[in-house]
Amino acid sequence: MNNRMTLEVIAPTVEEAIEKGLDELGLGMDDVEVEVLDEGKRNLFRFAARQARVKLTIKSAERSAVQSMDAFEPVFSGKEEEDDTEFSLEFEQDEEIEEDLESSEQGLNYSIVKARVTEIVKKLLQLMKTDAVATVEVRNSDDDDRQIISVEIEGDDLSFLIGRHAETLNAIQYLISLMVSHEFNRWIPIQVDIQNYRSRRERELQKLARRLADQVVATGRKQTLEPMPANERRIIHIELRKRDDVFTESVGEDPYRKVYIYPAD
Repeated sequence: MNNRMTLEVIAPTVEEAIEKGLDELGLGMDDVEVEVLDEGKRNLFRFAARQARVKLTIKSAERSAVQSMDAFEPVFSGKEEEDDTEFSLEFEQDEEIEEDLESSEQGLNYSIVKARVTEIVKKLLQLMKTDAVATVEVRNSDDDDRQIISVEIEGDDLSFLIGRHAETLNAIQYLISLMVSHEFNRWIPIQVDIQNYRSRRERELQKLARRLADQVVATGRKQTLEPMPANERRIIHIELRKRDDVFTESVGEDPYRKVYIYPAD
């Protein structure tokens, strides 16, 4: 695969499209080049009359993978015993799967992708020495008609796999996506969740966004949220985009990029 992988994203605004792309890639603004293909158009009621479209190009897949690996350090630390296990994520290619891949050039066979993701996740969990169990499913994206691979990981006390601000979780998601995308020669959206962390965090952020937006309207002053990863910033943008009394903007560079909420007037 070309190291300069690209991803085109459509969303109601350029801001949301960028955050959506960063979320899918599991990367920050410093890791991609952004090209605005269509700024979109909004009508008088602030709804999207035409969707915005952007293209994100990964500057260096190898460099981003190395940076993501840093988040795994807490996972393997704290164990003094020596282990001669050789860490390898190489997989034998099944001949039957090879034939199926060659016969599906026009479209992606998601049952094959699901099987490969299941294999990769199982091996990753074994290397991390955890008894966690993963469920891999193919489902439609919440935002559009595209199919995505959903990985749900359950087990006892898996907070070490989530990490601070989900840094470890996002790194796991990115590494799985990178390995699978290299194998299938295209970017494949994969969403990884652990003990329903993402859904719980989404509800918390939606509640926070509404509360801060009400404060902005009441005081006429902007509110600034703490730095967040792209997927969490996107939740704030989506939650408030239909309100006509406030608007949002992401400001700064990762990992300090944050969302500002402004009064509409």
